[in-house]
Amino acid sequence: MRALAALILIGLLSGCMTATQRAAQMEHEVGQMIQIYGPACEKLGFKSDTDPWRDCILRLDTKDKLERFVRYPRAGDCLGSQSLFQCTR
Repeated sequence: MRALAALILIGLLSGCMTATQRAAQMEHEVGQMIQIYGPACEKLGFKSDTDPWRDCILRLDTKDKLERFVRYPRAGDCLGSQSLFQCTR
């Protein structure tokens, strides 16, 4: 029993990212946000590489993420339905 618990724990820990890997992933995500939203923020009148420009990028990214979350129904979303057959999937 202990061997099984140890194997499960090792499996879970091996799937964890190190701090260096997490930092590299975050750096990549920030680079993608700048590439996607940077030109739009410049067209909106924000000067590149300023705090308001960075704030604009973060706001546009957050807006897109919220829209995607609201647009797609989650499993088991049955609010207001009379039957389980009317649930969205």
